[in-house]
Amino acid sequence: MAATDIAFEKGLPASLEAERFVLGSILLDGELYVQAAGVLEADDFSLESHRRIFTRMGELQERGENIDRITLANELMRHSQLESCGGLSYLVSLDDGLPRISNLDSYIRIVKDKSTLRRVIMSSQQLINRCLIGEESPEEILAGAEETLLRLSDAQIRSGLVRPRQVIEEYQGGLNAFLDPSKRIKGISTGYTKLDEMTGGLHRGELVILAARPSMGKTALALNIAQHVSVKLKKAVAVFSLEMSKESLLTRMLCSLARVDGQRFRIGYLDAEERRRLQAAATELVETPLYIDDTAGANLMDIHAKIRRLQQSEREVGLVVVDYLQLMSGRGRFENRNQEISSISRGFKLLAKELNVPMLVLSQLSRAPETRQGDHRPQLSDLRESGSIEQDADVVAFIFRPEFYRRDDESLRGLAEVMVAKQRNGPVGKVDLTFLHQYTKFENRVEDLDETSE
Repeated sequence: MAATDIAFEKGLPASLEAERFVLGSILLDGELYVQAAGVLEADDFSLESHRRIFTRMGELQERGENIDRITLANELMRHSQLESCGGLSYLVSLDDGLPRISNLDSYIRIVKDKSTLRRVIMSSQQLINRCLIGEESPEEILAGAEETLLRLSDAQIRSGLVRPRQVIEEYQGGLNAFLDPSKRIKGISTGYTKLDEMTGGLHRGELVILAARPSMGKTALALNIAQHVSVKLKKAVAVFSLEMSKESLLTRMLCSLARVDGQRFRIGYLDAEERRRLQAAATELVETPLYIDDTAGANLMDIHAKIRRLQQSEREVGLVVVDYLQLMSGRGRFENRNQEISSISRGFKLLAKELNVPMLVLSQLSRAPETRQGDHRPQLSDLRESGSIEQDADVVAFIFRPEFYRRDDESLRGLAEVMVAKQRNGPVGKVDLTFLHQYTKFENRVEDLDETSE
């Protein structure tokens, strides 16, 4: 007896009636197989015989043959499985006297829901067994649990095909809001005018990768955006820093907000005006829904759990920042670092979708821009250690400061570019910003602000 048959005998969630109705309906009308196969897999059936029947139905469908009692029985006989499935009499019983079911989707959903519950229970039991046996390290066991839960969660997120009417009816504000650009729901503003115009802001459920070489200002730009969302927009922001301490992050944000020279702050040479501005900035910052976590070695499951708890206490989480991807380690064993990074980037995309928040994840670049002759601007191929980062991300943006490569050219000082190299739902291009070294702060160019005011 198969493992899942034993599970059924033990009373795990299953609905034999729903499974029989689904299979019987397909025997009555072979075209219904496509409807069922769009949601169900063979493993979703609780009995091995039902899984075999559904699999052989799929083979008939692929060959373009009709699905009925005779063709199915013949297909099962070809694989020596007819008797193990109860023989021809069982196939006859599936659709014998069965009326044509108009609400087949309901029975398909029952089968799928029971399957999901069984998988959760079986995964939990396997986790308990691994803990009791104790042959693996806790990290390896947690890695397996993390991967299983994210995979099950991803399966629940998927939705089917919908008609335009349903899209519009479900859109907040209805048809008028859908057709009126001024009323359409936009993403979370970054605080940078031209960047918001290009991307429409940071959108919920999307993974945004911000990458650059060291010292280009990845952390500075991410903190500037986090500060804007929490201080100006009053939305909760979670910052996970695997590199800097929470004190260092807060210092940066205070100096940036107060426009105080960070070096003067560190050595303690501050005048009365600077102290006043820092006091005002601190007062403003402590009232914002900004949360910082500097746990070293944080992993996907840690971040997932902490954001979940934050969502329960805050009305709305506007942004999650992770600094940075290459400092994370995946749980479990990987053949190489590329596979590990691929697993982490995919995990972030699943988290963004499941938690319905914008995920701004920082990433290092390889040395390729520095060795490239002429133009040192980053390219998508420069993303370090994995091409999956580009694949999983909805938006990939690079920071480029030309003064980094031509330090003797004073005309380049403070010039900065944010290059949107990939965007699933919008254009790519370059946004010019100004970088203020003493404040570790990126700002809109004056001419961009003037255009906005006009």
